Amino acid sequence: MGGTMTAESVEHRRRHWPVPPVDGYTVDDLFTLPDLPPHTELIDGSLVFVSPQRDFHTIAIDLLVNGLRRTSPPYLKIRREMTVVLDRHNGPEPDICVLRADAVKSRRQTRFEAADVLLAVEVVSPDSEARDRDTKPHKYAAAGIAHFWLVEMAGEADHPAVQVYERGQATGTYSLTGIHHEHVKLTAPYDIDIDLTAIDEF
Repeated sequence: MGGTMTAESVEHRRRHWPVPPVDGYTVDDLFTLPDLPPHTELIDGSLVFVSPQRDFHTIAIDLLVNGLRRTSPPYLKIRREMTVVLDRHNGPEPDICVLRADAVKSRRQTRFEAADVLLAVEVVSPDSEARDRDTKPHKYAAAGIAHFWLVEMAGEADHPAVQVYERGQATGTYSLTGIHHEHVKLTAPYDIDIDLTAIDEF
């Protein structure tokens, strides 16, 4: 009735999940804890694991990265899915960030500082909708990141809709400056021109 105890089940019982510290994990823990899944984020001292993503998420990132790189000046770099350190207990991983080129020190680099980021982009996923819409933009603004985009799948064609936000100097919070359904054409943080309908080519 009780079943047979195999070597595999014994090993499974021996596994222990790490117990978080009383005051939560730190950014240093994020980079030193063994065997964390890829793209683990740190939000308010808690580890956040990423679920499998929809095809839209991947190709929307590809489309925007290509578009951002096409017109980026040499003093800026575009990176996808890299940790950005906001403070001791927050190391989220924006889907895309635009940062100062001199922040890239090494091909082995695993993180960037918020002070070096000009634009953070989040493509909304079903499992992270609340974080993408609320938690992360509040934290990005508080850390001084001047520009934020929230990207959603919209319309019958499932094209990306890009909500563009800019941080107010006086308020320290983001204000919506536009919603772009077919074309993103902006002058900040640099001259950007992206055809969103080109996602059909991916």
